[in-house]
Amino acid sequence: MRTIATTAELAEFCELAKAQPYVTLDTEFLRERTYYSKLCLIQAALPPASGKAAGGPAVLIDPLAEGLSLEPLYDLFRHKATVKVFHAARQDLEIFFHDAGVFPDPLFDTQIAAMVCGFGEQVGYETLVKKIARQPLDKSSRFTDWSHRPLSEAQAAYALADVTHLRAIYEFLSAQLDKTGRAPWLEEEVAVLLNPETYITRPDEAWTRVRTRSGSPRFLAVVRELARFRESFAQDRDIPRARVFKDDALIELASTKPLTEADLGKSRLLLRDARRGEIASGILAAVKAGLEARDLPKPAPEEPGRPGNAALADLLRVLLKAKSDAAGVAPRLIASAADLDAIASGARDLPALSGWRSEVFGQDALRLAAGEIALSAQGGAVKVVPVSG
Repeated sequence: MRTIATTAELAEFCELAKAQPYVTLDTEFLRERTYYSKLCLIQAALPPASGKAAGGPAVLIDPLAEGLSLEPLYDLFRHKATVKVFHAARQDLEIFFHDAGVFPDPLFDTQIAAMVCGFGEQVGYETLVKKIARQPLDKSSRFTDWSHRPLSEAQAAYALADVTHLRAIYEFLSAQLDKTGRAPWLEEEVAVLLNPETYITRPDEAWTRVRTRSGSPRFLAVVRELARFRESFAQDRDIPRARVFKDDALIELASTKPLTEADLGKSRLLLRDARRGEIASGILAAVKAGLEARDLPKPAPEEPGRPGNAALADLLRVLLKAKSDAAGVAPRLIASAADLDAIASGARDLPALSGWRSEVFGQDALRLAAGEIALSAQGGAVKVVPVSG
């Protein structure tokens, strides 16, 4: 098991990869004690040589090695002639985006491809290894400390398995997409992964992810300022936002609106370190800013799916199940439950109604909402029936 620990070795491997149609990749990282993921290991494997059954070179790349630059890898990411293959790539891509502002392009995500090919929702790598590569997979090293050196043989073997089996999975799924003509469906989904907006967390928008029961604009203004402070503080110091204060403490602070450190001392949910020093000062300033704000946030609109639309939402669920079964695609990849409720409530600017989803489901969903079609149970199947006017 070869480990690359120098820039020269990495450049040599990446030049080999550039001559290949694809390279499989994965990462191991830690995030328990940081805001941004700490990259600990990169795995890569090349396809088998022409006429040979065995796979090509598979390596571990040690980003923690002193003096190693990942620029040769990022140069490979920019190399359009080689497809970069990941499974469930979002977290991997987030690391590379924040480290260097670069994405692997072209990208093939086997988890998304598997959903498009009918393997179910959020299908795991282990499942694909069993069903496609027909190999067992040892996951015993999954939750180990990847920052510790040296890596054990078990860790190295586990890490390499995440890219060696991926070759067979990629070749199978790629062939399936070509056979069914669904490669453009995958490209639509991958475009979201390659959009920088997917990985940018703006402190000004952090409050929208905090679940609250009160819709009071003044209360929401305090929530907004507290969430903004917490996000900025966590980003600047690269610590988890929960280390600053958790959501339940944020809601408590927005409700009690403390004005002094003595008030903070009465909190039931605030961590001890947050009751003094920089965090305490930030909390008090945020509460003050929220109480004095003139640009008050508007409460979120009512959840879609009000009683008047419940029947239509239920019909849309039946239609989605029928259409996804017929297409052999995971229903969740087409539309979520929230999407169906939104369509039933009149929303039309949704991914479920555009692109390949429109062909599979969206067009008939709009026809159903408009009363142009009905659903009929025929035996064990659901049929779309035109409604004569």
